[in-house]
Amino acid sequence: MSLLTAKTIQKKFGGVIALNDVSLTVDKGEIVGMIGPNGSGKTTFINNLSGLYAPTKGQFIFNDEDITGLPAHVITGKGISRTFQNLRVFPNITVLENILIGLHCRIDTSLWDVYARFLKTRRVEHQAKKKAMTVLELAELSDSQGILAKNLPYGKQRLLEICRAIVSDPYLLLLDEPCAGMNPVEMDDLADFIKLLQTKGITVFVIEHNMRFIMSVAQRLIVLANGSKFQEGTPTQIQNDKDVQAIYLGDEGDL
Repeated sequence: MSLLTAKTIQKKFGGVIALNDVSLTVDKGEIVGMIGPNGSGKTTFINNLSGLYAPTKGQFIFNDEDITGLPAHVITGKGISRTFQNLRVFPNITVLENILIGLHCRIDTSLWDVYARFLKTRRVEHQAKKKAMTVLELAELSDSQGILAKNLPYGKQRLLEICRAIVSDPYLLLLDEPCAGMNPVEMDDLADFIKLLQTKGITVFVIEHNMRFIMSVAQRLIVLANGSKFQEGTPTQIQNDKDVQAIYLGDEGDL
């Protein structure tokens, strides 16, 4: 069953067509990858889906609801979370505090509650911390809860960013080049974590340049070229596709 359907998504920046009638589906429980060279439109696609941009044309249907052009915070509230290509942890607050920030869209308190409903506020804070600790334990980061985020190794900072995105219990997680800057061991650990998230019911859509990583984690791959969908298939199908090899992946011997 489709969780997400993109229908003929087009995005223009002036006279430049960054996305040209891109259509795709993501089923519940899938890990779907999107690959393509720089400038092919991968990040632009995620930015349109997550509400940073509004498509020039087309529709995004998520959970049977049209979310096209909604503001980013509204889309987050509907169950889509994301990370960014450039690391965006808050370096000077603790690991736990970083995770708690990810719960802002789920915390139902107001300034009135802080002053007039102290017990309610304390209860909500306790529940939020409990939820945050559950996510940290899932990522094996609970022992680091009290240290500043900037003192984590780079790979764990990347993992922390993903934890912040999933603490709000999204239906769909968007990952924009999550293993950028990682060493091979860190990439393998990240791949294992993404597969673990799948077992917890989170659907994952990931764009990535590293072919070894994306081939190991994705169940289905979508290839973009010049803003258009070029090919789609399983990792094995894409790996063996001569046109994809020639344009995106290099010689067959490189895979």
